[in-house]
Amino acid sequence: MKIAIVGASGAVGQEFLTILEEHALQVDELDLYGSPRSAGTTYTFRGREIKVKLLQHNDDFKGTDVALVSAGASTSREFAETITKHGTLMIDNSSAFRMDADVPLVVPEVNPRDALDAPRRIIANPNCTTIQMVVALNAIEKLSHIRRVHVSTYQSASGAGAAAMQELQAQHKALARGEEPAVEKFAYQLAYNVIPHIDVFTENGYTKEEMKMYNETRKIMHSDVEVSATCVRVPVMRAHSESIWVETERPVTVEEARQAFASGEGLVLVDEPAEKKYPMPLFIAGKEPVYVGRVRKDISNPNGLTFWCVSDQIKKGAALNAVQILEWLMKNGK
Repeated sequence: MKIAIVGASGAVGQEFLTILEEHALQVDELDLYGSPRSAGTTYTFRGREIKVKLLQHNDDFKGTDVALVSAGASTSREFAETITKHGTLMIDNSSAFRMDADVPLVVPEVNPRDALDAPRRIIANPNCTTIQMVVALNAIEKLSHIRRVHVSTYQSASGAGAAAMQELQAQHKALARGEEPAVEKFAYQLAYNVIPHIDVFTENGYTKEEMKMYNETRKIMHSDVEVSATCVRVPVMRAHSESIWVETERPVTVEEARQAFASGEGLVLVDEPAEKKYPMPLFIAGKEPVYVGRVRKDISNPNGLTFWCVSDQIKKGAALNAVQILEWLMKNGK
């Protein structure tokens, strides 16, 4: 199989390389593509040196089976036809096509069969916050239909890219020296702060990030579930956390929920509050599953549950989910 990575020098592109190295996925040939800034850079994959090619409108993708794309929405829109015109399957990590009716939006633990219907040869990877939430919600949905979700996210600096991580580190160093920290990637200083603002605000007062969680969850789960989100940037380097409240059609007991999480695909239950054991970004960064803890009844709603959810948004929230889509398609004869 011939695979291409578009946006190879970015944080997600680099994670694609790591995951393909780690997973037992047959890769006969690998091409790397990037912008003029990254073209010519060399990376090692399975003992071979591979040079990043300049992404251009030509026939470079002829003969390529799958392109794993993470180069931003504008690049995805511009190059989608170039990438797919010879039959290459494009698994796209941007927001460009997620809500298009003829593009499946896939989380393999939840709706893998949607990936079989991709008439434009494009499959969309959901937003990172949505991915980890629906993997957890899916376990509860199997017990009782979820009517409503309220979620507050605690999103790490790496969700805004490598430069944002560097800015957070630089801000801490500047403050330790008694200097004024530089602010470029975020609306405000992130060090020693939380910022309830991710992406741009929309007319209804929610941000685009928050509306992604509403719209994408309904599409992935094929559900009428109502989702209200508040998305917050926190001074954590890597891995997003979410505090989630769900209302189900029938009361679901804590024990039922815990068993569902413990046996759910892609989930790890860490829920021993008496022993101070619960998921935290500090210990989950770099790991593949979605971790759940703090499972309890919502004392304000007889049909309510609340829980805490943490996942590495560069892995499961981006690169890993895309690779898992590819792995599922390979196992299911596509």
